[in-house]
Amino acid sequence: MARIVVIGTPGESGLWVADLDAGTVKPFQAPAGSELESAGKLRAGGASIIKGVDFAVTVKSSDDAFSGHLDG
Repeated sequence: MARIVVIGTPGESGLWVADLDAGTVKPFQAPAGSELESAGKLRAGGASIIKGVDFAVTVKSSDDAFSGHLDG
């Protein structure tokens, strides 16, 4: 099973695609007319879309993450 995640964060209009197996994160533009483009438009209107992910949080830095800190 491929371990690819498309990510968007509040305050940033763009999306990112993370390949967990390759350890890469790259800017992502959803193809025109795709379901991902439709989801991106919903997101732009304030919706949160979560599918196939059971844990996601933001932290201020990777040091915070590795120390176990969870932003509240």
